[in-house]
Amino acid sequence: MEDVFALADDLGPLKIVHIHRPQVGLRAAVAVDNVACGPAIGGVRMAPDVSTEEAFRLSRAMTLKNAAAGLAHGGGKSVIYGDPKMPPREKERLIRAFAAAIADLSEYIPGPDMGTDERAMGWIEDEIGRAVGLPREIGGIPLDEIGATGFGLAAAIEVARADIGLELKGARVAVQGFGSVGKHAARFLAKAGAVLVAASDSGGTLADPKGLDVAALIAHKERGAPLSSFPRGEKSARDAIIGVECDIWIPAARPDVIHADNARRLRTRLMAQGANIPCTPDAEGILAERGVLVIPDFIANAGGVICAATEFHGGTESQAFSAIDEKIRANTRAVLNEAKRAKILPRAAAMALAERRVRAAMQLRRWQGGAA
Repeated sequence: MEDVFALADDLGPLKIVHIHRPQVGLRAAVAVDNVACGPAIGGVRMAPDVSTEEAFRLSRAMTLKNAAAGLAHGGGKSVIYGDPKMPPREKERLIRAFAAAIADLSEYIPGPDMGTDERAMGWIEDEIGRAVGLPREIGGIPLDEIGATGFGLAAAIEVARADIGLELKGARVAVQGFGSVGKHAARFLAKAGAVLVAASDSGGTLADPKGLDVAALIAHKERGAPLSSFPRGEKSARDAIIGVECDIWIPAARPDVIHADNARRLRTRLMAQGANIPCTPDAEGILAERGVLVIPDFIANAGGVICAATEFHGGTESQAFSAIDEKIRANTRAVLNEAKRAKILPRAAAMALAERRVRAAMQLRRWQGGAA
């Protein structure tokens, strides 16, 4: 068992739950980091190489994200060990078993994440009556389908690009991880006149300095085909995306993909973090020294959880888009202004903003910072 409590501090985690159901091959972990602002919302991630430490680190990112967005929710995350491309019946059985195992964990509200989707949330809702990012057929707002996180990324970029004198029309975009977040970010930015010059998935990188057809590429991926089989563009290794010359670089894959050993390979002016914790602290420092503006993950990619919270509280899809646009634009501007005023990195400014809100809420809670 991983010693994630070595990473613990006065904010959390509140609970770490390990789940083992050998009868169905289920191994999972849930991290509930902090619930001072309200019950924790966070995704259910499925991959063969997930870990309890990853769950905790992501749950902390969710605490900060939800607080920065001004949501009445804390942060949580869960991980299921397994191949998300397993046969559908096997996946349904595994996720329903996971749902049954967390039925009494009332502090945690599951949502879609890497390896899970609206359909999976429908299974969880059916089992325990508690999930967000549900299919439309049962009254949900399918945040991955509508591209809530990608929409928010585009809003953050629209605010931040002014600070470096970048025009969005004609700006070159590279997306690492052309999945539910990356493809929609590319779509919304293309509508604003930006040009997708490179994208990557688990099988490789596709690039064309003259621009890729975003709609055709999305259709290609939605047929289940890898980028390597797209008929146009130059194909190369998965990590080649890091060295593509561009104006806007969007990591929308796994944690820690940019670190001290490869940060200097990036050839961009602006990084908008679509994934959670995609960049190590050392790497962000290196990028700042090189003049690259970084919009931190829990500011830039909050669109999905804002949408989820809107759904949870009975809002509509149009209300969700309005809330995403308003909150992410305001927070991006506040963070960048504070970073310039205090001469600190945007992440430090964002952390201060989020932690102030969490700590203020903790003072109102008996068991999370208030008087016992």
